[in-house]
Amino acid sequence: MKATVLIDNLTRGTLAAEWGLSIYIEYNGHKILLDTGASERFARNAAVLGVDLGAVECGVLSHAHYDHANGLAAFFAHNASAPVYLREGTEENCYGKRWIFHKYIGIQRGYLKKYADRFIYAESRREILPGVTLLTHSTEGLEKYGAKNYLYIRQNGRFRPDAFAHEQSLIFDTEKGLAVFSSCSHAGADNILQEALDAFPGKRVYALVGGFHLYHTSPEDVRAFAHRLRSTGVEKIYTGHCTGEAAFRILREELGEQAVQLRTGMEIVL
Repeated sequence: MKATVLIDNLTRGTLAAEWGLSIYIEYNGHKILLDTGASERFARNAAVLGVDLGAVECGVLSHAHYDHANGLAAFFAHNASAPVYLREGTEENCYGKRWIFHKYIGIQRGYLKKYADRFIYAESRREILPGVTLLTHSTEGLEKYGAKNYLYIRQNGRFRPDAFAHEQSLIFDTEKGLAVFSSCSHAGADNILQEALDAFPGKRVYALVGGFHLYHTSPEDVRAFAHRLRSTGVEKIYTGHCTGEAAFRILREELGEQAVQLRTGMEIVL
């Protein structure tokens, strides 16, 4: 399988970058789009990279934040039929807290209604193609991760820490083991890997791809996280976006060449 990063915070050459993530994946003859970044820039990069968005068979939205969802309109403009899988329960209700203020950071308002005929809501575990599975969180107490990272949802007029009931992982079964795409890993990438191992008894995780949401995390906590990652047995780690450059440097110190920095335009062959 091959994954091409269509947009990330970092880039080389003339490809656009932004605070967002979008990855195009080819697997056993299938073409899948994971997330759409924060704007139409991922689509412009796709054209430069020779990726035909019109040929995508299905899309997946990892979670309901703008920096992964706001390019949806651009995707639908290029592709007239591919469904996009959302996690069951996804709403336009995600906020980030700064001081005493809550700022909306969710899917562009109105998208869920405007494009309702293009969305499929997936339950806790769903195989969307042979060997391709969507998996939601089974770890309890995730609201503590929401509170720690100042992430909230609004329900019934009140704000509460986000427990990431809108987040899902995209998992591929490969000859070398599972390839887990976790995008922002708000539930903790180590927790997500354990969820995958629990869901697929007897399998190992070969690769982890996505952001780890560490850009506000202390160096000590990043090092502890790196040790927990190592203990899962994962062999390849490709990370960027919300991991943060300072955290990546620490991961590199702890994990060596096992940790690879994502960049716009990168191709990952697994």
